[in-house]
Amino acid sequence: MDDEIISETPVQASGSVDSGKKSNVWRFFKKIKKDRDGIEKAECNFCHHEYKIEKNPKTKNAYGTSHLSRHIVSCKSIPLNIRFDDDIEGLPTKIDQNVHRKKLAQAIAKHDFAFSFVEYESIRDWINYISPTIIMPSRNTLVSDLQMIYSTEKEKLRQKMSRIPNRICLTSDVWTASTTEGYICLTAHFVDENWRLVSKILNFCRMITPHTGTNMEAVLFNSLKQWGIDKKVFSITLDNASANDNMQNILKTHLCKKNSLLCDGEYFHVRCFAHILNLIVQEGLKMAAGALFKIRESVKYVKASDGRKMKFKDCVQQTEIEEGVSPKLDVPTR
Repeated sequence: MDDEIISETPVQASGSVDSGKKSNVWRFFKKIKKDRDGIEKAECNFCHHEYKIEKNPKTKNAYGTSHLSRHIVSCKSIPLNIRFDDDIEGLPTKIDQNVHRKKLAQAIAKHDFAFSFVEYESIRDWINYISPTIIMPSRNTLVSDLQMIYSTEKEKLRQKMSRIPNRICLTSDVWTASTTEGYICLTAHFVDENWRLVSKILNFCRMITPHTGTNMEAVLFNSLKQWGIDKKVFSITLDNASANDNMQNILKTHLCKKNSLLCDGEYFHVRCFAHILNLIVQEGLKMAAGALFKIRESVKYVKASDGRKMKFKDCVQQTEIEEGVSPKLDVPTR
C-alpha cells in the first residue's frame, strides 16, 4: 500500500478506546493517509479493507461510521471473542451467563441429553470457539439448574390449576420395567382459561412393591395434596386391573370424607376405553390364533438375518407384489 499510515490503534480484548476517537468502531479500524482526492480513509485492522470516512470536499457527502459498523458485523477475520460490544449497532450483545445456563438446561431436558454432555471435551472446545466468554457449567451445576427450572415450572402449573374454576380429570397407570422396577404415573387433564384442553404429568415416580390398592392410593392421594387439587378432582380413568378397583374405592372414600367429589363420587371411576377395546380385540383374535402364530413366526424367520431379508425382497419382486414397509412384528397390547 502506497499510502502512509498516520496512526495505528492497537485492538485490545478489553475494549479500550483511544480517548481522541468517539466511536467504538475505532477498536477495529485505524485511520490512514488521505487519497488523491483528499478524502481520508480507514483500514480494518484484521482484513485490511479500506473505507472512506471523511466528507468529500467536492460533493460535500459525509460518510460517517455506519458502514464501518456493518463491516465489523460481516468481517470474518475479526475473532468473535472481541466482537461483542453494546455500543456498536448491529453487533451481538454480550453473553448473559444466567440466560445461557437456563437455556442450556432446557435444551438438555428437552432433547434428553446426558448430564455429562456439558463436560464433553469437544463440546467445550466448540463453545470456547464460539465465545471464550461463555462459562460452561459442570454436571452438578446443571442438575441444580434443572431442579430450579422444575420447581419454577411446577409452581406455575400449581398456580394455573388453582385459578381454573372447573374440575380436573385424572389418569393413572402402573407398570413394571424390564429391570423389574415398578413405576406409577399420574396425569391431570383440564380446560384452561382459554378453553384449551391441557394434559400435564403431575407425578412420575418409583412404585415400591407390593403394588396393592392401598399402596397406590397412598401415592396418588399424597400427590393430589401436594398439588393442592384434592378438592378439585372430578374423575379418574384406570385400566381394569383388580388392584385399581381397590385403589379407586379407597381414594373415593378419602375424597368423599372432605366432600370433594360431585354426586358422592358416582361418576368418579372411569374405566379406560382403550384398554376395554384392546381386550375385545384380543378376544376376537383368539379365533385366528393359529394363523396369527404362523404369521408371527414367519416374520421372525425373515427378520433373523440380512440374507433372508434379501431373499424375501426378491420373492416380492418376482410375484410383482406392490412393495411397502418391511415385515414387522405386531405389539399385542396395541
